[in-house]
Amino acid sequence: MRSTTDEIERMKLPRRGALVPWLFAITGDTVHLLRGDMPLPWLAGLGELSFAALYVTAVFTALDERLRRTRVPVTALAGLVVVTFALNIGYLDYWQMCFPLLSIATGIVLRDRSRVMAVALATLGITSGSLWLLRPEDASTGSVLAVGWGTALGGVVAAAVLNLHEAVTRLRDTREQLAHAAVERERLRFSRDLHDLLGHTLSVIVVKAEAVRRLGPKNLEAALGQAADIEAVGRQALTEIREAVTGYREGSLTTELDNARSLLDASGIAAEIRQSGPPLPPQTGALLGWVVREGVTNVVRHSGASRCEIEVRGEPDRVHLEIADNGRGVGSPGGSGNGNGDGNGLKGLTERLAAAGGSLTSGPDGRRGFRLVAELPVDNEEERAA
Repeated sequence: MRSTTDEIERMKLPRRGALVPWLFAITGDTVHLLRGDMPLPWLAGLGELSFAALYVTAVFTALDERLRRTRVPVTALAGLVVVTFALNIGYLDYWQMCFPLLSIATGIVLRDRSRVMAVALATLGITSGSLWLLRPEDASTGSVLAVGWGTALGGVVAAAVLNLHEAVTRLRDTREQLAHAAVERERLRFSRDLHDLLGHTLSVIVVKAEAVRRLGPKNLEAALGQAADIEAVGRQALTEIREAVTGYREGSLTTELDNARSLLDASGIAAEIRQSGPPLPPQTGALLGWVVREGVTNVVRHSGASRCEIEVRGEPDRVHLEIADNGRGVGSPGGSGNGNGDGNGLKGLTERLAAAGGSLTSGPDGRRGFRLVAELPVDNEEERAA
């Protein structure tokens, strides 16, 4: 199960820096400010700096899942409203582009409060259009409507894009959780079926073995018949078990990760194992299981490490496996790549992964330690067939 930090990382919103370049919309007014076209240029400059700082604060905190529910975004947005209206009322011929930026910030901050956002954006549209009326040379009906509509529309678009992104992220997470749940249900079903199969078969064998024991001293021919039945039942049970586990035992990655944790703990090596992504096809999981087994065996036998990290990171079309330790590394006596027999195993795995379209690389991890990295494509057709 993923931790809260992992959930936050998965729900990470679009890059916040992508909204900063929109501040270039007010560069025209900045040029007028630098030329001295505005009265009290120092006051206008202070207002512009305040606007930029409040805009960045409102957007960045609203796009941070840890700060989104606090008062910081709303407080910054309120300050942005005050500065925007102060600049537009105080400098009537300038700073009109602050309204579209204020609308975008409003949509981002209030995107999960649709009614409040609708009222706020409608108010911004009306007030920006009304202020445009105070400019007689530009105050045509068409321009006023365009300014008001464009101002309100900016916030609506920003909120819609972010809400769509969050919805897609939640759907992706839900699909992955459903896939994992399906795998777990199938494993539970298989374990129940195997229990039922072996329970019945072993009961028959026990009963017939008791019959052999009872009949042996009295009727050797009957005892031999019962023994033949035991052999037949055992052979049939082996056939049924092989049929039941066909294709199931191949998905050995989870088992190998569990075995790796147990082996590392028994060897006094702190183990940190992370696994994410959708379930893997059986053949892919089997190959990665061999990599885990070989890599962890080398860590235990040769590295002299006190810590080992294993990470499996799955993507829709590719899976990444990484094993890293803090041991002696390569080139030192007893290091992970010292040629004490582990090299042949890694060479064989490299060839097997290459045949499957993947790769296996290994080498030193900084001054100390050894890192083994395997990558494999995910065969979607195989996954559907499984």
